[in-house]
Amino acid sequence: MHAIAKCFFAGLFILSGITKGLASGGPAENKELLMETLKNSGIYSTDAPSDTLIPSLLERSPLFFDAVFRKKDDLKIQIIYTSIDRDKKNKIKFTGHSFQLDSGNYFYPASTVKLPVAILALQRLHELKIAGLDKNSTMITEPVNDWLTGVNNDPSSADGRPTIAHYIKKILLVSDNDAFNRLYEFLGQEYINNSLHNMGYSSTQIIHRLEISLCEEQNRLTNPVSFFDSAGILIYQKPAEKSQLNYAGRNTRIGKGFYRSGQLVNEPFDFSKKNRLSLQDLHNIIRSVLFPESVPERQRFNLRKEDYDFLRRYMSMMPQESGSPVYTSPDYWDTYVKFLFYGAEKGKAEPGIRIFNKVGDAYGFMIDAAYIADFRNNIEFMLSAVIYCNSDGILNDDKYEYKTVGLPFLKNLGRIMYEYELKRQRKMKPELASFQYQYIH
Repeated sequence: MHAIAKCFFAGLFILSGITKGLASGGPAENKELLMETLKNSGIYSTDAPSDTLIPSLLERSPLFFDAVFRKKDDLKIQIIYTSIDRDKKNKIKFTGHSFQLDSGNYFYPASTVKLPVAILALQRLHELKIAGLDKNSTMITEPVNDWLTGVNNDPSSADGRPTIAHYIKKILLVSDNDAFNRLYEFLGQEYINNSLHNMGYSSTQIIHRLEISLCEEQNRLTNPVSFFDSAGILIYQKPAEKSQLNYAGRNTRIGKGFYRSGQLVNEPFDFSKKNRLSLQDLHNIIRSVLFPESVPERQRFNLRKEDYDFLRRYMSMMPQESGSPVYTSPDYWDTYVKFLFYGAEKGKAEPGIRIFNKVGDAYGFMIDAAYIADFRNNIEFMLSAVIYCNSDGILNDDKYEYKTVGLPFLKNLGRIMYEYELKRQRKMKPELASFQYQYIH
């Protein structure tokens, strides 16, 4: 066995965080749901997954992975790979493999929290059951004060109207922060977290807006939001609210120092009141959007077929394929926010390949969770990964190794797994027509 493989195997602690969670106790119903979730998650399958698969594949490319995996613990690397096989009736079997997967090893989820919030916004519209209210209704956010600002128009939309549909497009196309904040205000802390916890994502905490710096109490407050029909008639109004959510306390500190107001503070940065979303939960949320029938009914979002198609289309669309919003700037290239497989590349996307994903990067963490489909070669698989790119241990100094460590790692990981999938034997070719969409405007 090569030395690098021994290093990999020594670091494999599959599902340790989940096992700790079960051992810690809790309501029997939650344990039962968690076990059902695990059974269907792609980590467990009818055939026991080989936990050596990922490191054995990466071992074959030491030029790309040797140096990175020598520091795998410092880099907080976690990987989930799920292969997909179909039978003659197109019924799907998932087989999962993971590397260093540990829900107790915190990483800052950054923009990946936008995906569950976007999905929940569509779900909430259905639950309200208000005639005429849908994702294309005009959404006006009223200001409350200087830091809870409002929105009454959106110059990036074709007709200037802010809508839930348009906010979701901006989130999935370019990971827009303000769009997320507006959906966070529409839903509120309690709805977001209670909904996800009831579905089995019990460790998830989405408790603050992005990009703007607000304290815990300020993030509990949400603006009043009003929806209007095409004639300008009020359909629904959600008042300003203050969340009473009691979320579990954490003691999560990372690094050896951080900058605050331009001054270096020589102590770990406190993430205890920051958003939390484990890689396994994110991976499963992606799966629930692409394959809702494959997860337990309780874990399915309350969506219609047109909602699933809407989400899938914009998760896989490239920015310059969008007619509204329009992204013609060179700042938004074909493979923008497609870290796995493309990394920092700014060239044209590979013909026939579509990546349905959500990325995030902040505080040195880089994350991507994706379903990757190659329509020319009839292959499909899921891949999710996180890496921490902050060798000096100082946060908020803007000295993160995204370009030199994070993006090359995610690109090479995506390519290695893709090459493996190209060669992997399948009894049946997958029927992928349901994931092919019209993209150009």
